[in-house]
Amino acid sequence: MLAHGVSTGALFLLVGMLYDRRHTFEITQYGGLATPMPRLAAFFLFVALSSLGLPMLNGFVGEYLILLGTYQVHWTWAAWAASGVILSACYLLWAYQRVFFGEVTQEKNRTLEDASARERWILATIAVVTLWMGVGSAFFTRRTANASESVLKQMERNFAREAAVPQKPALPASRSTAGSIKDIPLERLGTR
Repeated sequence: MLAHGVSTGALFLLVGMLYDRRHTFEITQYGGLATPMPRLAAFFLFVALSSLGLPMLNGFVGEYLILLGTYQVHWTWAAWAASGVILSACYLLWAYQRVFFGEVTQEKNRTLEDASARERWILATIAVVTLWMGVGSAFFTRRTANASESVLKQMERNFAREAAVPQKPALPASRSTAGSIKDIPLERLGTR
């Protein structure tokens, strides 16, 4: 959740920087922005790669631990989740390609200014935090290990308790579930 907050916050910040320059969110209004603004394009790519879970960046550790834990319990759910990771990576890279690569498609985009010094400091700080969270992930997982173990033990106890509860026998296939009142046991009818 921490990694997601940093990466998604950085993506929103970068989209806001693009919007501030062009005042549109339409991808078709962009294209070839890596030529007039190479620094912003590089920061955007770095944050996009961290968001899609590139190893050594902050998104990888969380995705890996979630997929590993899911696989141990239910491998088909892990397969669905892994396909979602792949599809989101495809979409993110496709959007990046349409916005930053190729020829400049709009004349207004040729004169856009690159990231200012203030923006570069903000983005560099986010990049350092992103890299630190990916390389030094033990700093975070060590602090949450006890709480995670406690939740897992509680869930295992609940699953064991539910498995121990005897199930009511099913009605025979030939018997209708819509019977008459004489089919109800006397204990359930009560007396007056």
